[in-house]
Amino acid sequence: MRTAYKCRAYPDPEQAAVFSRTFGCVRLVWNKTLAERHAAYHQRGEKTSYRQTDAALTGWKKTEDLAFLSEVSSVPLQQALRHQHAAFANFFAGRAKYPRFKNRNSRQTAHYTRSAFRMKNGELSMAKTATPLRFVWSFDDVEVSTLNPTMVVISRDPDGRWYVTFAIDTQVPDPIDEAGHAIGIDLGIKDLRSPPTGSASPTPGIWSARPVTWPAISGGWPAASVGA
Repeated sequence: MRTAYKCRAYPDPEQAAVFSRTFGCVRLVWNKTLAERHAAYHQRGEKTSYRQTDAALTGWKKTEDLAFLSEVSSVPLQQALRHQHAAFANFFAGRAKYPRFKNRNSRQTAHYTRSAFRMKNGELSMAKTATPLRFVWSFDDVEVSTLNPTMVVISRDPDGRWYVTFAIDTQVPDPIDEAGHAIGIDLGIKDLRSPPTGSASPTPGIWSARPVTWPAISGGWPAASVGA
């Protein structure tokens, strides 16, 4: 089972620049892959595998126009390919809508696996940055120095606020022992609650009051229609 902790982050100017470039590269890889996958399916009737998109990304990095993709961590770019592959799998299975293109005005994210970050003594260091990322830990029941995240997500909202999300793998809690009996609740006119034990709680007085007739709530009997 995976648990996530989302905190406000405060990158310095150098870190913000690195993350912003990463967001742009993630967005470019996603959109370019989506466009080529769309063309392959609608023009040639071909589905695109993750291996094909990975090979295409490697080729893009070797071109003069897209060589800048090598300037950011490769992990978020690979994760973008994996997420798109999963999105199409869900689409073809009928579990999700057709994946959409990303734009720079929406929420930006970059996913980093363990090979692209280091968490030690409560300090988070990200790939391609020189200093630990400052964040505010607001979960009093969890000691930040004991965190061992499997993934870190850096995000920026359209309003400019930064966040870091720690994904933690945790054990599934043990199931609660069965009680051996069931309890039913009956909301009736006479009794408000009737559990199997036989005891019952009377309804509030307003429920057991004298029945209200139609004239009392409508101001009189409805007028008879012609021919009634």
